Amino acid sequence: MLIAKDKLIGAIIVVVGALLGIIYVLGSLVDFLMTTSLFGGLENGFDITSSWLGVDLFDWRLFVVAPMTLVVVLVAIIAVWIGYSMLTTPAPVPLEELEEELAAEEEELSIEDDEDEE
Repeated sequence: MLIAKDKLIGAIIVVVGALLGIIYVLGSLVDFLMTTSLFGGLENGFDITSSWLGVDLFDWRLFVVAPMTLVVVLVAIIAVWIGYSMLTTPAPVPLEELEEELAAEEEELSIEDDEDEE
């Protein structure tokens, strides 16, 4: 079974986009939450009033990691969407075949018109 080039590229984009999104989330946000939450304890954070669910709300890393994670996840979702679209869209008809089909239809129409006139 031979797969079209567009579908192969689409499948590669889907896999790479999904893997990048998953790896980045696990390596950044999940790791960050594990080191600053109740699992890892607060490191040089403010008092208990500035933490929520064990996460220091005024930690500068939160303001860097969270938006970057959001951007990377959105880019990964867009990549998966583009790859899926490429994977599921049928291949276009070659121009030669399209021209042959149009010529055949024109001949049929002209033959029908000739028969109607007689």
